[in-house]
Amino acid sequence: MRVLLNFMRRDASSASGAGTPARHPVQQSLLDQSPSRPRIERQAVTRTFDGVTCYEVPARTAVEAVPAAAGLPYRWAASPYRGCAAGCRHCAARRGHRYLGLDPVSDFATRIVVKTTLADRLRRELASPRWAGDPVVLGLTGDCYQPAEETYRLMPAIVRAFADAGNPFTVLTRSPLVLRDLDLLREAAKVTQVGALVPVGFVDDRIRRAVEPAAASPQRRLEICAALNDAGISCGVLMAPILPLITDSGDHLRATVRRAAEAGAVSVTPAVLRLPAGARESYLAWLEREHPGLVPRYQTLYGNGQLAEEGYRGRIAAQVATLCETYGIGRSARRWRRRRSPDRQLALV
Repeated sequence: MRVLLNFMRRDASSASGAGTPARHPVQQSLLDQSPSRPRIERQAVTRTFDGVTCYEVPARTAVEAVPAAAGLPYRWAASPYRGCAAGCRHCAARRGHRYLGLDPVSDFATRIVVKTTLADRLRRELASPRWAGDPVVLGLTGDCYQPAEETYRLMPAIVRAFADAGNPFTVLTRSPLVLRDLDLLREAAKVTQVGALVPVGFVDDRIRRAVEPAAASPQRRLEICAALNDAGISCGVLMAPILPLITDSGDHLRATVRRAAEAGAVSVTPAVLRLPAGARESYLAWLEREHPGLVPRYQTLYGNGQLAEEGYRGRIAAQVATLCETYGIGRSARRWRRRRSPDRQLALV
């Protein structure tokens, strides 16, 4: 435990048109402006649904820069939600809760910021002469189709905003709720480039239950990928996170890439686990409980930073690239899908 605490301390020292809610939530008064309350609570309308607190705020900006460390081929992102009910222990977006006065470990999955006016703000920004029309990824700070979306229904207006501007965009989601908007996505694809990325870092569901307890299973996510591609929405797999010393073996990598190929993924983008503040505390606490022998090795691999050692990341990327070539992803995926046997077919259930 001492090794883990030292690891965390060093990281901390180095980091300097909403829809109408469908249910009757508990709404808290905003009269109490006590400084002991989280900053976001003093600025938002607060509602509670099924044990999850939602902070409704207007969107000050819609499009934000994507951190280079995210490892995504996008410069810009827009997110209707900050925080995510999936509660993945490794989620790098946890860090943002600190700036809101919330606990990135205990509050990330139960206190969700809802940008109720994001679609309107997005329309203004996409119409600005200063905007160059670059592709935008949706859902970087919280799954844009998480359960709160069933209540707020922000995504249909956001998709229409991109379509009306003719601006390319990609939806990043683990949730089958994305299929609700399939017709809208297809309509948008008639006027601009529309894509999707489904995060599947590994296909071992026992590991998923441990580190992604409320997220859809890897099988279910691959079924989403297959359904989107079958509907004409180009969908790839974001192979993230690859967990060092846990899911980075040759067998794990091969199984994940093979299953992505079987689902018809048009691309596989590997990303090794990042450990920024917030995600580091959450993930390493689990690691200390379940795999204490790995903590010193993580300390060596990550040092004081959020990224694993560069040589390690390069080796993983090279292995995944070779596997993608083997299974024809990005080059001849149709050939591979014809070779699979009937018992390996994915069924959308």
